[in-house]
Amino acid sequence: MRELDNVLVAPEPNSASSPEQYTGVVHNPWRQLREFTDARIGLGRTGISLPTNELLAFQLAHARAKDAVHMPLGILQLCAQLRDIHGLPACAPYQLSSQAPDRTSYLQRPDLGRQLDQTSQAKLNHRAATGNNSRHLAIVIVDGLSAHAVQQNAAPFLQALCKELSADSQTDWQLSAVCIVEQGRVAIADDIGERLGADAVLVLIGERPGLSSPDSLGLYLTWGPRKGLNDAARNCISNIRPAGQSYTDAAQRTLYLLQEARRLGLSGVKLKDRSESQVIEHQQHKSSNFLTN
Repeated sequence: MRELDNVLVAPEPNSASSPEQYTGVVHNPWRQLREFTDARIGLGRTGISLPTNELLAFQLAHARAKDAVHMPLGILQLCAQLRDIHGLPACAPYQLSSQAPDRTSYLQRPDLGRQLDQTSQAKLNHRAATGNNSRHLAIVIVDGLSAHAVQQNAAPFLQALCKELSADSQTDWQLSAVCIVEQGRVAIADDIGERLGADAVLVLIGERPGLSSPDSLGLYLTWGPRKGLNDAARNCISNIRPAGQSYTDAAQRTLYLLQEARRLGLSGVKLKDRSESQVIEHQQHKSSNFLTN
């Protein structure tokens, strides 16, 4: 730097210098690790601040996460997607609602999102009085905290799951009509599963969006659903999305948990997910331990 009349003047850019010097961005050596993760690492810096493009990317991710929370679920589009999935019941999905009258109430009163409203209760009670409620598995799709995740991932996952269920030689899985719940929380499926007389209930719900994952779908499996159960009675599979856990892997893990839950008659903390053990064991047989190479 040189001083002219008490004014600091930056040096002229040197053509032999690196591109970072033209923009003022200091390169971060950790940046090359970003190809392996969506985490915000190796962003570089401009002085003591973030580079402008990284700041704008953060603001965009934050806006997408907020939109995911407030975006309504496109039920008609979702129902059209479900009709094309071979293996699901042919009848139209039951459209249900929680006791939360709007999104603001849903976010401020989690307890209302765990309870069906009177109209939804009447729909399920009418089914119980007129139909055959004895089914192995009830599937409940809930908007949760990211309707975007449900809209994008629910149908592809169910397509993969139905394929796994049809190939299961141990059990002829019978499915009840699919239920779609607006303004719902995970626990609302316990009441639905009990009213449908299902052995197990599988909840597909939009997870709380992160700054790198506004489209993450979560699964919750409960054996013997009934009102009053807590989270210790459920098994969870999370981060189902194109950039996370694949639909096929999630469907295989779900089938494993279903088989074990049926065999043991339980779910939750007493049911351990060992679905990856066979994969690890198979890989170890194919190649030697890398520590001994």
